[in-house]
Amino acid sequence: MKQDLHSSEEIQGEQETESVEFVLFQVNECYVYLIPPRKSAASYRADEWNVNKWEWEGVLKVVSKGEECIIKLEDKTTGELYARAFLREGEPHPVEAVIDSSRYFVLRVEENIGGRLRHAFIGIGFRERPQAYDFQAALHDHMNYLNKKKTAEEMEQHYQKTSSIDYSLKEGETLVLQLKNKGSRGSKSAFFEQGLENLRLDETVNPKETKICLPPPPPAPLSPVLTVQKPPTDSPSDITLNEKTMTTTSESQSEKWSSLEKESPQDTAEDDFGDFQAAG
Repeated sequence: MKQDLHSSEEIQGEQETESVEFVLFQVNECYVYLIPPRKSAASYRADEWNVNKWEWEGVLKVVSKGEECIIKLEDKTTGELYARAFLREGEPHPVEAVIDSSRYFVLRVEENIGGRLRHAFIGIGFRERPQAYDFQAALHDHMNYLNKKKTAEEMEQHYQKTSSIDYSLKEGETLVLQLKNKGSRGSKSAFFEQGLENLRLDETVNPKETKICLPPPPPAPLSPVLTVQKPPTDSPSDITLNEKTMTTTSESQSEKWSSLEKESPQDTAEDDFGDFQAAG
């Protein structure tokens, strides 16, 4: 009984997940046109339709249901289904763009009538270009989803087919690791290494230290001493003197020197002492 209950619940859950629909795109103004049949392999053209006279106006929805993508045309007020098209993998694309406009498309609709699947081609148009771009983008996103899902399933099947290698250790097996021991002789303290780095940085930053040279100290003051200025012996080269002027100057200088020599040493000592006393 419990197994039957579980199986029935699983079936109901699967049915609920299959019945979930996701609306990828919706526009409230979509126009449907009855187009003439194609006479050749050329593409459709919107200028062959009477775009100002549409056959039907309503809501267009792009709905994703599992792996199916359904394009539904529904009434605005009642929600009654007017027509629908299916986008399935491995089947022709139900939407074809016209070559003379970006707002009009040809839609391949299908319906099961009396147990037979019938299809027809109708024209659809949008009022704005961004709506047409969003319509195409929704269909493109669903096709990308199907392609990614298919590649994921193929990768899973390939992984299951390939033999998996068991890397676990069996009974009695051991794992040996060889580690290199660092000797204590070559180890240096962090404080010592940091000091060396600081010294290297100082050498790189200041490779040549600038030496500051201070001037020598000034000499000590000297005691005032009576000094006799000797007259300059050399005369300027620019001035030319006569013999008479030279003799008079030499006689005057000799008289001054003889007067100084006649002075006694006591007078000079007393003068020096008196000057020092006054200076003190």
